[in-house]
Amino acid sequence: MMRRRDFLRATLVTAGSVVVSTSCTDEEGGPGACDVQEDDASFPQSVASGDPKPDSVVLWTRLVDSDQKTDLSLSLVVALDEGFTQLVTLKATSGNAATVGSNSTRFPVTARAEFDHCVKVKVSGLSAGTTYYYRFYYTTGDGCVSSRIGRTRTAPAPDADVPVRFAFVSSQDYVGRYYNAYAALARQQLDFIVHLGDYIVETTGDPSFQAPSEERKITFSDANGAIAFEPAQGAPYHAAKSLSNYRELYRTYRSDRALQRVHELFPMIAVWGDHEFSGDCHGATATYFNGRQPETDEERRKAANQAWFEYMPVDYTAGDDFRYSKTVEYPEDITIYRDFTFGKHVHLVMTDLRTYRADHLIPEDGFPGKIFAKIGAFGAPNDVPELAGNYIENIDTFEDGYYANVLKEAAPVLGFDPSLGYTQDERPRTISVAFVNAIVEKLNEQGAEPPLDLIDPSVSAFWDRGLAYVDLGKYVDLALEKPDFYSAFGSRYFVVKDTFDAASLIAFKSTPAEAMVMGEAQLAWFKDKINGSKSTWKVWGNEYCLSQLAIDITMSATEPVNRRFYLSCDGWDGFREQRNALLREIAAPNVVAISGDPHAFFAGTPAVDSADADPPKIVEFVGAAISSTTYQSRLQKQVASHPLLKNVNEMANIAELINVDPSESKATINPYLAFSNTTSNGFCIAEANAEEFVVSMHMLPADALAKPLYEEADAATLDDQITITRFRTAAGESELYVDEEGTWKKWTPNTTSQDG
Repeated sequence: MMRRRDFLRATLVTAGSVVVSTSCTDEEGGPGACDVQEDDASFPQSVASGDPKPDSVVLWTRLVDSDQKTDLSLSLVVALDEGFTQLVTLKATSGNAATVGSNSTRFPVTARAEFDHCVKVKVSGLSAGTTYYYRFYYTTGDGCVSSRIGRTRTAPAPDADVPVRFAFVSSQDYVGRYYNAYAALARQQLDFIVHLGDYIVETTGDPSFQAPSEERKITFSDANGAIAFEPAQGAPYHAAKSLSNYRELYRTYRSDRALQRVHELFPMIAVWGDHEFSGDCHGATATYFNGRQPETDEERRKAANQAWFEYMPVDYTAGDDFRYSKTVEYPEDITIYRDFTFGKHVHLVMTDLRTYRADHLIPEDGFPGKIFAKIGAFGAPNDVPELAGNYIENIDTFEDGYYANVLKEAAPVLGFDPSLGYTQDERPRTISVAFVNAIVEKLNEQGAEPPLDLIDPSVSAFWDRGLAYVDLGKYVDLALEKPDFYSAFGSRYFVVKDTFDAASLIAFKSTPAEAMVMGEAQLAWFKDKINGSKSTWKVWGNEYCLSQLAIDITMSATEPVNRRFYLSCDGWDGFREQRNALLREIAAPNVVAISGDPHAFFAGTPAVDSADADPPKIVEFVGAAISSTTYQSRLQKQVASHPLLKNVNEMANIAELINVDPSESKATINPYLAFSNTTSNGFCIAEANAEEFVVSMHMLPADALAKPLYEEADAATLDDQITITRFRTAAGESELYVDEEGTWKKWTPNTTSQDG
């Protein structure tokens, strides 16, 4: 049997009666309403609360004593008022190691050294829809100090006919940028906050999206335990790998005063995105090296999970007795998908879209010339053959292996593995004629002796045709001395829409596991929660965008990039058929998705890919990043590094290709996208009642994050920079309305000339 200290778990406490304090100490000599000094040095991450339910909430702090490295004893006090004159009695839940009197207002807890001195207390037995105040106390030989005062609020009773007001946020990179959006959010009146992921970013200075400053930077004390990078451009940086690395990220992020203030004021409901472990991850697999080396690391994943468990005020579906143990096999070590009800009108269902999902459909190390589909297989769309090319059925036997040897000889010269995209037992190797000829031409330009023979196009034109990875956007610039065969382009980013739609359909029909996002158990749970809910609004806390994000440059570019592209297949656009199947089952009036991840504001009605005039759909609101680089900035940097798109003039202002205004009626490639703002940071506020669900997008210019605007004197300056756009959906509908100068105007998708 494992010893108790091998686990981390929340301390379980039951609230009892309310005692009116008459002195600075309660009957046991501990602090009650004492006017003791708040000590930020002892509580450097302040306090936080989370996962509010009608009768419970989780409270959190971290205690530091520079003179003590062992376990530390402290106490918790809860009250109904900020002055701590109405104290709540606390007692240990049966089975908990702590023992106190049933009338105590001071509850002893332990900050364990092995868990970075983090403290999590689940207090149950509370009154529904009630505001509580709490603080932690620590006594040393020099006296008693306290944390800052925290405020939290329980959920209203399930039958309460009350409005609900909450914020949803995501993506809060600390490096080089300030949390001014949180400074503005702290002045709102809210019941709770939903965090949709990327609470931290695991890298310390990735030049593709981070720019450290002297005031806002991350330096790991355990640099040897981190993953080191030396980019061709930019300074060396690290990615977290060890438990120490991940803990330091949380400590540093939570040292920010604006983030602390938000935690002190509102309970938070959080799930993780990718960066709590590793950018663009799937399960325990990272994607830094794009197939150049194996990146599955369950120990790293569990280190990330443990740090998240330690630092986030989260309750768990596994029950009050859940304990985090690093010895439990991943992904069974922790389950974070869960749901909450707030009165009669809001049922919030939070999912985990990283732990159980499949790999990206197109491998980053897929050989561009590999044929993944032969025309007609699994009902490929009729327009796909236009992008198809002739192929060699078996390159290992074709022309007695002549071209197989060409590829083998080209591999070290051009910098690729001749088995890219193939396993040893995957035969025959079916390869695009055009791509083989491109490699032959490259070798001839480099002086191959004797010159290599091209495959005669007049002969191959009569061969069967198929779709290769290059047709999906895995373009390789063979003009370079060392072309990059290992790339996220054509795999995760800038994927050709028409061929990817065919590929995703093939994968869904032939190998459904390759199209899974939630995993079977979570998917069944999710559909049951949404479809079985009796609440007015079924709200899905969704980590990445459901709405299609694609661009059309067919009229702006020349071969081979005059195509329609998905901007990212790391999210739901990369799992088209799973998304369609899911929407078919949950699409109904009053189903709303609140989403994070793309670092932009979007609003729309994502619908099933269908020729129907009114396909099944739901309403979606996507919030931009609190502080991470904007979507426009990220896209521009991606374009600048793309081997071919960087030469397309229209791509310099790529955000303009997806930016839409709800007042416009023109057809676009994204007909169900009503609104977009790819240039701002900020947050969203949702207000729900029996009649409507209203979302206000608070948009802050990216350059407003360059310096902190945290003080009261900065409030007016900060507010002047915020623009607010409001949207509404009405009970009984799946329609979107836009606030135009105080009047709600219904928005209608325009599907005249483009598909969704």
